[in-house]
Amino acid sequence: MEQFTRINHDINIMGGKACIAGTRITVGMILIQISEGVNIDELLEEYPHLTSDDIAEALRYAAWAVGTKEELVSHL
Repeated sequence: MEQFTRINHDINIMGGKACIAGTRITVGMILIQISEGVNIDELLEEYPHLTSDDIAEALRYAAWAVGTKEELVSHL
């Protein structure tokens, strides 16, 4: 299994959604912002607790999660 050191799941933080460790910033929020045209520099300015490595890992996590679900569906 892929290792993601910057991503946490804690039921007590944002209902267990994948978040950047030590924050309440979800992977989903990062993806939505990027899909709406917000660039990485703007994200870093708006969320000073984020780093470019956090954003990169959020994108890798999302790609991994989608790939895992695609594998599950293809085995049905």
